[in-house]
Amino acid sequence: MATDSELESLRDRRILITGGVRSGKSRYAEALLADSPEVSYIAPGPTPDAVADAEWAARIADHRARRPAHWNTIETSDIAGALRNASGATVIDCLGTWLTAVIDQLGTWEQPLPSWQSAFHDQLQELITAWQARSGLALAVTNEVGWGLVSPYRSGRVFTELLGLVNQEMAAASDEVIMIVAGRALRL
Repeated sequence: MATDSELESLRDRRILITGGVRSGKSRYAEALLADSPEVSYIAPGPTPDAVADAEWAARIADHRARRPAHWNTIETSDIAGALRNASGATVIDCLGTWLTAVIDQLGTWEQPLPSWQSAFHDQLQELITAWQARSGLALAVTNEVGWGLVSPYRSGRVFTELLGLVNQEMAAASDEVIMIVAGRALRL
C-alpha cells in the first residue's frame, strides 16, 4: 500500500507499469490506488467465457475479487474513450488485452488487411492523446515482450511486434515507467 507521501508525489502523473506475465504488475498498480477515494478501473480484456476458457475466466474473477467495491470498473476495448470519460484515479489493466482486441478488429493475426497499419496507428495515436490529456494519477499495466523466443507463428510475432511498439509509445508519453520483477518494483 502506498504511503500518503508516495500518493502525493504521484498526483497528476501517468505511470506505465510493465513486467512479465504473473510478475505482480496488477497487484502493484492496485496497491498504489488502494487508498484512493475514487478509481476508474479500465479492463479492456475479452469477456470471460467459463466454458470456452476456464483459465481466463478464473483470472478475471480473481482480478474482480481483489478490487475494492467502490472502484468503478469499465470493461471496454475503447480505452481512449474510457480515459476521456473516467473520473478519479485511473488504471488500465492491461494494454496487451487491448491490443488483442484491436488485432481481432483489424484482422491482422493471420490474413492482414491491406490498411491495417494505418488503422492501427490511428487507434494507437488516439490512445496516446487520451493518455497524455488525462489529469490526476493514471496507471497503465502492460506485459513486457521480446525477452523470449521468437514465435514460430505469425500471430505471435505480430502481437510481440505491436505490443513492443505500444509499450514504447506509452513509455514516451508517460511521466514514469516501473518494471515489476518477482513482485518488486524497479523504476526505469
